[in-house]
Amino acid sequence: MEKQNIERCRRAFTCLIADDSEFARKNIAKVVKMLGGDVVGEATNGEDALDLYSRLAPDLVLLDITMPVLDGVDTLRGIMERDRSAKVIMVSSIGHKEMLWKALGLGAAHFVTKPYNPGYAGTIIKTVMDEREVQENAS
Repeated sequence: MEKQNIERCRRAFTCLIADDSEFARKNIAKVVKMLGGDVVGEATNGEDALDLYSRLAPDLVLLDITMPVLDGVDTLRGIMERDRSAKVIMVSSIGHKEMLWKALGLGAAHFVTKPYNPGYAGTIIKTVMDEREVQENAS
């Protein structure tokens, strides 16, 4: 992945990455780190992602839509049942529009598509994390 000029988030954050592709996890982890985030956990399936979310309480989850054991939509549903304020960005290949719309309806904050454009993915993550800070300061 080429070095991108990505503006860091206003505040450091923790992130859980759930994707069955090691390549995809490593690529998006680089973007998270460039933004000032700390990847505190990685999951290769939805069931592990739910377990890690409960144990780690990350500020952000990057959640692949197609994973073994439990898909991204059902994993999102489980996360939102535990924490309605969870910040989850769905990750998907271009061909999963229907599942993305379902995830957004369940409470996903946004989505990015694979293969990642680091600048675009970084902008989406930064927007979601900076909005979180504004919401917390308004409370």
